[in-house]
Amino acid sequence: MSALVTGDAVVLGLQPARLPSRALALVIDLVVVWTVYLLISIGLALATASLDEAAVMAVSIATFLLVLVGAPIAVETLSHGRSLGKLACGLRVVRDDGGPIRFRHALVRGAMGVVEILLSFGVIACIASLVSARGRRIGDVFAGTLVVRERMPAARGTLVPPPPPWLVGRFAELDLSGVPDDLWLAIRQYLTRMRQLDPSVSWSMAGRLAGDLAACTGAPAPEGVPPAAYLAAVVNERQARDARRAFGAEARAAARAGGGGAAAAGAVGAGAGAAGPVDAGPVAAGPVDARPGAAGPVIADAVEAAGAGGARGADVPLGVATGAEPVSKPTTGFAPPA
Repeated sequence: MSALVTGDAVVLGLQPARLPSRALALVIDLVVVWTVYLLISIGLALATASLDEAAVMAVSIATFLLVLVGAPIAVETLSHGRSLGKLACGLRVVRDDGGPIRFRHALVRGAMGVVEILLSFGVIACIASLVSARGRRIGDVFAGTLVVRERMPAARGTLVPPPPPWLVGRFAELDLSGVPDDLWLAIRQYLTRMRQLDPSVSWSMAGRLAGDLAACTGAPAPEGVPPAAYLAAVVNERQARDARRAFGAEARAAARAGGGGAAAAGAVGAGAGAAGPVDAGPVAAGPVDARPGAAGPVIADAVEAAGAGGARGADVPLGVATGAEPVSKPTTGFAPPA
């Protein structure tokens, strides 16, 4: 089921509970409540054996109301909509606007539950839940409440799609210090869901996000580059900088712990082996400082620069110079809508 939408067009991240989970929670609650009721009834029957029939009947009615009606109302009120069965099934009773319920909500639900659940053995509640679009029984309708799933299954991690190869490393000089975290989050969410959107909507959202990103960096987006590809390339550049910073810190720590250049070289060698073979072409060439104190970060930077250069050199189509945009069509997902 989709997320709830209030009357003010506010989208709530709540998913209404389905009938099987609600039925299982109800069965657990009824088993607990009836067990307690029978134990209390047996104890009261033994305690009131010397009383007359009218007194025994009054005690029985009071026990029924307190245990089977009052106890569920008190539990839902004190636990803010989580009874024992709902807690076991990961459900919760909330208001229509998503807020926690109060005593009046639990009272209406409990009073209607006497007819819906206890007297009709749950038949009326099941029929009402099947008819309702959000699975609400009659007590929920009168109380203005809803049973939702409180524990959602963990979603599989979604990765940001990589940029086209001809854009990797192109924004190495871009200043990303002025980009706020909420914009980074919006860009990542768009990139992970752009293939699920309508092409025209996706293109317009990418253009707006690219404009916001260009305004924060102070450099306009390159002409001829699709906005989604531009966003993916900048996110890739930020991830590369974070990785370089992390590996540099590890290399410096290894150099201090190992006593100089030998430990730093070993740490960098392990990092290079994990990254794969490094292209030793012209891009990788350059002076490398062999001093023990500077070996870690300088060599790590040289290895990453070589890796980026090797990737560009391997992925650029034949007949296209390094650093130039290819003539071929952009990667699927970054092309403009037809």
